[in-house]
Amino acid sequence: MKICIVGAGAIGGLLGARLAKAGEDVTLVARGPQLEALKSAGLRFIEEDGSEFVVKPKAVGNVRDAGPQDVIILGMKAHQVAAVVPDLASAYHNDTMVLTAQNGIPYWFFIKHGGAYQGKVIESVDPGGVVARGIPIDRVIGSVVYPAAEMIAPGVLKHIEGNRFSISEVDGSDTPRVRLLSETLRNAGFKSPVTTDIRSEIWTKLWGNVSFNPISALTHATLADICQFPMTRDLAAKMMTEAQQVGEALGIKFRVSLDKRIAGAEAVGQHKTSMLQDVEMGRAPEISALVGSIIELGVISGVATPHIQAVYALVSLLAKTLADEKGKLKIFH
Repeated sequence: MKICIVGAGAIGGLLGARLAKAGEDVTLVARGPQLEALKSAGLRFIEEDGSEFVVKPKAVGNVRDAGPQDVIILGMKAHQVAAVVPDLASAYHNDTMVLTAQNGIPYWFFIKHGGAYQGKVIESVDPGGVVARGIPIDRVIGSVVYPAAEMIAPGVLKHIEGNRFSISEVDGSDTPRVRLLSETLRNAGFKSPVTTDIRSEIWTKLWGNVSFNPISALTHATLADICQFPMTRDLAAKMMTEAQQVGEALGIKFRVSLDKRIAGAEAVGQHKTSMLQDVEMGRAPEISALVGSIIELGVISGVATPHIQAVYALVSLLAKTLADEKGKLKIFH
């Protein structure tokens, strides 16, 4: 398949490396030092066990240079999607799929939802509905991204753990195209089940992200550190309890206990969350989709989220400081 991955960072790079190694026709869209590294030396991939391989897929700076694609994977952060929407149509053919691989509540959460909030725009994720209007919903395949990876240098990616990418049609239907995409991902070494209740699975993943990501960004601590320090473990549990109450008010079913979800995060070990990686690299952290969206959905559903709101205020100020200092936030010893 011809597969274009927009945003060749940690997760986009992981997908690109594995799919290219499996023989798929991969194009990576990147910019800056990452693009230059991909063009000159390809993508060096370091496995969990330390083994390595290098792939050299096509690398471009804009989707418009990619040509028609069978699959477009949006691998960037949620707040970066709107900027690329105008360019995506240049890569469409009649059957092109668009796989959304963002963490947090997806912009399409209430599209083909069928519930009381059918079609409602989640402003914290998609201000003004720009993304929803710009990407035809019938092209969209949703996903839940579980792997952890780190881009340790331009063109050099380390896989930390995890291989699961659950995927689904937005309405949960079973279609030949979602089965084909699942098979393609499995052939590249991923676990890629087709789920019929992707919204509940999104919430199970987000359940941890809403707490662990901002806490790690504020404290510069890993998942194990947060879970093993009593006060931050308790704070995470309080935030997760609020998130669960919001989700359940929207009809979401949580199939694991809160304690088991925290234990799962702790088991990942000394891993830096994506939000902490962004802070350390001076990039804008992914706050709205992971945290702000839960507050917005709490307002919509009438559920209070005081602990989430407090942490959101702190991490939002951190993001403002990063922006004001042009990413040069430093901790002095």
